Amino acid sequence: MSTRRTRPAPRPPEGTPPRTELARQARAVLADAVRIAHWAAGAPAPGSSAPLAAQALERAATALELSPAQVRAGWDRARLAGLIELHGDTARPGWRLRAWDRDDSAVLRGWVALFDAWSLVHAAPEGIETGAVAEAVEAVPQVLSLLQLSAGPVPVPALLDLLAQRIAELQEERCEVPYGAGRAPLESAPADGRPAPAPTSVPVPAPAPSADRNADLDALLLDWALEGLAAVGALTLGNGHATLTPLGNWAVWVKLEQICVAAQSPAGNIEQSAADMLLGCARLTPGPARDEYRAWLAARTVGSAVAELLAVARGEDALLRGLAFEALRVVGAPAEPEVRAVVDHSSLRPYALLWLAEYEGGDPDDAQEILSREEATWLWVDTAAAVADHGETGLLVRHLDSAVQGTVPALLDEVRAVGHPRTVQVLVALAAAHPDPALAKAVRRAAFQVHTGGA
Repeated sequence: MSTRRTRPAPRPPEGTPPRTELARQARAVLADAVRIAHWAAGAPAPGSSAPLAAQALERAATALELSPAQVRAGWDRARLAGLIELHGDTARPGWRLRAWDRDDSAVLRGWVALFDAWSLVHAAPEGIETGAVAEAVEAVPQVLSLLQLSAGPVPVPALLDLLAQRIAELQEERCEVPYGAGRAPLESAPADGRPAPAPTSVPVPAPAPSADRNADLDALLLDWALEGLAAVGALTLGNGHATLTPLGNWAVWVKLEQICVAAQSPAGNIEQSAADMLLGCARLTPGPARDEYRAWLAARTVGSAVAELLAVARGEDALLRGLAFEALRVVGAPAEPEVRAVVDHSSLRPYALLWLAEYEGGDPDDAQEILSREEATWLWVDTAAAVADHGETGLLVRHLDSAVQGTVPALLDEVRAVGHPRTVQVLVALAAAHPDPALAKAVRRAAFQVHTGGA
């Protein structure tokens, strides 16, 4: 067993309120969203699309004594913070709403989800290209870092300089063909007097926009970003300056700390692909493995990390499939839509159902209540395949005890019928590992029947 030095739990910056106070502030920011979520959870068919349906909007405004604009804003915030979930035409309370009054951690996670979605809460100015908006969103963490390190008001011109510098860096990083590189050389006429060939058509970059135009665009984008962050309670705007709220200061510190953890990833997995990272975590105990997952995730955008983990889960390695969903548990709420989308994928369905049940507050040990008999049997075979490929023979024998069937003959009957692609290999490995000759013989017979298609 390998040992490693554990990193002490980091302390928030001096002056950061306790979590109970931060949670109180988060509840205040999301008060209207919580009221609308409770209303939506009890209202018939509030609407299945992202905007609240017109009739439901009027009903909510009347019932809650809010303006339609307030209802619409609260509805969006409730969805983004995980307070409500849409299932067809029905709005259901999210697990955070059920835990809202008693679980400060759930409240803070909900507010951080809203903080991460600030660019969706506050619509970008019209007439600005999508690429420019995306660059601004990518550059905003630099602005937030300056605000957090300054620990006080920061003049808007300083923030504008930093935003413009970061956007310029992003544009330079993505520029693959320097200006003028596509200009075709002059062709001389051939010596035999034939006409010179037509010059090759090459794209010539458009003239660079003026500095004044760039400055105006950057200023407009900064104003939009600051207003969006203020709308979610992350900062306050004064006369020519911006200041992080205690909530915003804490959230930025948490994200900076995650980056530090990623940079100090003890197993060196931060630079690895999802598959290599998961293999590197396979022999770690759950706590250190979760630290590695967090380090790897902190170095990537949530969307790309979730997509990469699910791509690994769709592969043939059953061990990586299970570990991918363990890593997705660390991702939490941002992974919920993608996990829900793979429920109909046969190889991922049991894992996705268990993940969603745990996400919604269920007990992961109650798999028999969450999965059908067939799904539980499929998961048993998949787990056995992971043990056969990567574990010890003793683990494979002990894995028999986890089967829902209770008896080996019943297990073999249902394993033969479930259609897992690794059934034969699992049964052969189990027969080779089991010390009971009679049971091993029955397992080998079942493997032969699956292989030949017999009953």
